[in-house]
Amino acid sequence: MSRLLVGNAPCSWGTLEFDKAKGEQIGYARMLDELAETGYTGTELGDWGYMPTDPAALLAELHKRSLVMLGAFVPVALKDPSAHATGVANAVRTARLLAAVATGAGVAPYLVLADNNGTVDQRVRHAGRIRPGQGLSPDEWKTFAAGANLVAAAVFETTGLRTVFHHHCAGYVETPDEIATLLSLTDTNTLGLVFDTGHYCFGAPDYDVVAALDRFAGRIWYVHLKDCHPEVAARSRAGGFDYFAALRNGVFCELGKGAVDFPAVLRWLAYRHYQGYVLVEQDILPGMGSPKESARRNREYLRSIESNFNL
Repeated sequence: MSRLLVGNAPCSWGTLEFDKAKGEQIGYARMLDELAETGYTGTELGDWGYMPTDPAALLAELHKRSLVMLGAFVPVALKDPSAHATGVANAVRTARLLAAVATGAGVAPYLVLADNNGTVDQRVRHAGRIRPGQGLSPDEWKTFAAGANLVAAAVFETTGLRTVFHHHCAGYVETPDEIATLLSLTDTNTLGLVFDTGHYCFGAPDYDVVAALDRFAGRIWYVHLKDCHPEVAARSRAGGFDYFAALRNGVFCELGKGAVDFPAVLRWLAYRHYQGYVLVEQDILPGMGSPKESARRNREYLRSIESNFNL
């Protein structure tokens, strides 16, 4: 019987990449303490500089709490070719740190590449309801994919680590067809997909996560577990909320309180002999309560349905 390996991330303690959504800035030491205390055994890095960037110091913090490093999120404005070189440099710098702290851990972390989400007004204003014509042109897709391939190749060549792309609302890879287009244009050996259940549901016309898992199965290397509240999503679409308003209204709710069929997700992972970690992400914003208690509830929920993974 396989054991479900579960991590959590700094965003669950309010450390979000968006200035408009940042909550109380909880220090990394407290965050890691609470992450371990609530039953998680892996973490992601968070923004560069949030945790120590010296490998020995970071490794000591992880070992102190019996944690492993699972990945790091690196946003790049891939539509803009002038941003590619800087994006590669940032990704390689981050990947070197990941590789240095992975030695002997038994887990190969991923470089989690994403668009520079939340920076293009049209995509921010229409998040959760993107229509045809609001995305990239064929030539822009070529540029975008070329940048993603450059990052993934550089990361692999310098560190041996693989890159996964994070589809994300308020970026240029949000809808199911946008995910499919990116995957069709990128290297199957060096760039995979981190499938995010919550972002998929908010960006898709339906909430059929299992169908999406089937559609992208060949490229899914890593999984983020996030829920999406259907009533908030519907209000957001009807009311024309922008992405940040949807976040503030709780579109990404705690696990088990939204539309994602997590028992079915775990069964899907079990049938395909998924061996890696799943990562919980619960975007904590000002006024949403205690990150530690939210993390505890999310972990308890996953324990309550874990039999679906042990098939």
